[in-house]
Amino acid sequence: MAISVLRVPTSAGAYNVGQERAPEAFERAGLFDALRSAGVSLHDAGALPVTPFRPDPSNRRQQNLPRVVDVAARVADRVAALSEGGDVPLLIGGDCTITVGVVAGLVRHHPDLVLAYLDGDADLDTPRTTRSGILDAMGIAHLLAVDGAAPALSALGPRVPLLDGERVALIGYEEEDLDDAKRALLDTHGVHRVPATAVHGRPEAAAADALSALGVDAPVVVHFDVDVIDSVDCPLGHFPHFNQGLSFDDALAVLAGLCAARRVAAITVTEVNPDHDPDGRHVRRLAQGLAAAVGAVERRGDRV
Repeated sequence: MAISVLRVPTSAGAYNVGQERAPEAFERAGLFDALRSAGVSLHDAGALPVTPFRPDPSNRRQQNLPRVVDVAARVADRVAALSEGGDVPLLIGGDCTITVGVVAGLVRHHPDLVLAYLDGDADLDTPRTTRSGILDAMGIAHLLAVDGAAPALSALGPRVPLLDGERVALIGYEEEDLDDAKRALLDTHGVHRVPATAVHGRPEAAAADALSALGVDAPVVVHFDVDVIDSVDCPLGHFPHFNQGLSFDDALAVLAGLCAARRVAAITVTEVNPDHDPDGRHVRRLAQGLAAAVGAVERRGDRV
């Protein structure tokens, strides 16, 4: 068994280009060497086609939906095959919509799948409620198939919804960014919540809290959006969060705690925009931190 790295160079679900260049930036920053140095048994699973953002004025409330669905469907097929072969997929994105594809692929064989969503945002918009029409901000809404979600994306997998709310934990998001309707939606669906304020100074405990709520024996997808980190500390997030979120060290400690779960099914890394890092030093720092965190999967030894 190995960690299979799959590059997903897409910004189709974002609000502009940049994230599609993240996999290449991570390679230049030495991510593969860092993973091997961390003791990870590594398999290079290649890359999906580059799919950059394009303005989509004909679909203002669900921009680039066909392209987002195409990428997610490709991700689902590749992740399902890698997992069936015994590997743990590590997806280097790319925007957050790739996680919909990850879940859609894995629930084919793991109906008890859960999701630990380490992200600065709750991603609860739908084409009905959005102003921007950017699908990157709608991932959780589509996984839960909430009212107003786009059927082409929410019905990507073998069941609708792909996940029930009690199988999802939101970690590190900004509670004050939620309006009353979104709080009610999370309550109705029973989504577990560990906001940023509950992580500060206790990242390992926060990760343990989330995993305990999800069920310690359930196969878990770990989603890591770099915008969970305060952009003053690490400016890589495609959508910046200045003076909000977690410190770099706390975010990576949470990620390591989640990667130490008993049954890690897949890990996704999203929202890195290398255009925000002209000299590459922040991507290099993140590559080292990711390698150390992913090494927790290898040290644990239990996989799906």
